[in-house]
Amino acid sequence: MTVHGELAVVPSVTKAEAAEALADFTEAYNKADKAYDPALDAGRVTGALGAINQAGLKARSVTSPGGNPAHRPLELTDARYAIPKKAGWPRWFVADTDSNRDTDRGADDNRWVLVFVRNGPQQLWEVAYLQILPAAGVPAFRTDADGWAEPAAPDSASLAVAPKNLSEEYSSYLQTGKPAHFTAGPHTSVWRDERARVGKRPGLATQYVDQPLDTGDYAPLALTTEDGGALVFFATRFYDRQVAAKGYRPKVNPDVRALMTGEVRSTLTKEWVTSQAALVKPAGATADQVTVLSRLQGVTAATGS
Repeated sequence: MTVHGELAVVPSVTKAEAAEALADFTEAYNKADKAYDPALDAGRVTGALGAINQAGLKARSVTSPGGNPAHRPLELTDARYAIPKKAGWPRWFVADTDSNRDTDRGADDNRWVLVFVRNGPQQLWEVAYLQILPAAGVPAFRTDADGWAEPAAPDSASLAVAPKNLSEEYSSYLQTGKPAHFTAGPHTSVWRDERARVGKRPGLATQYVDQPLDTGDYAPLALTTEDGGALVFFATRFYDRQVAAKGYRPKVNPDVRALMTGEVRSTLTKEWVTSQAALVKPAGATADQVTVLSRLQGVTAATGS
């Protein structure tokens, strides 16, 4: 099935248009960050990054109504574009950039990897995913003779795990430890251990509920890597519910309070959106099929009771 009747498999964007989209995003991001005004970049973010960015700006517009006194313009340079060829909409591409947010300017600088999405010819390019990876952690992507990247289909059978299943399986893993094909690390086993530790603090019990988030602009997007695996960008939602013992109440920081409805008497529930980048091995891999490389998360709502 095609969208808008477009049958031709073509590059999602030209490199010049990709560079323009990156510049437009950076300009809008800086204006919004300086003023703490979510309206100023609302048209340039969507999906997981949009939810995190807009909630964060909304909260800070309350806690710092005069704007950002520590604003430093974001600079994204040395952009390398991975542009897949595909038919129909949505179209998307990846910009792998250097930022001025690193304190270490050496060889181990981090890279800001942004996934731009566009759902139709009249729409703006918007960033759905932002992941921060070490420079050595950005994989090499498979390209054709003309340099265009190869997307991995959501239901790809050539991968150890189909991209469309990652959000649900990651949510299940965080709840139960299964499926077991996630590599141990800070965003998997270590995070589960941290949750278990935090959940048993004296006088305060914390419960976690994880849910997949994988439709619309939250849908996973994947690029095939040179080894036949894929780098997959995907999102989830989770809630943490803090219940205090009698005579106590959960602490609420100002940014969360700015997004909160209700009054905290004994319970605080926070809703989070997360985005992840994961390296998925080719089909047939027998261990460590999915390695979660990075995670970006933010509170998007809160409820007190």
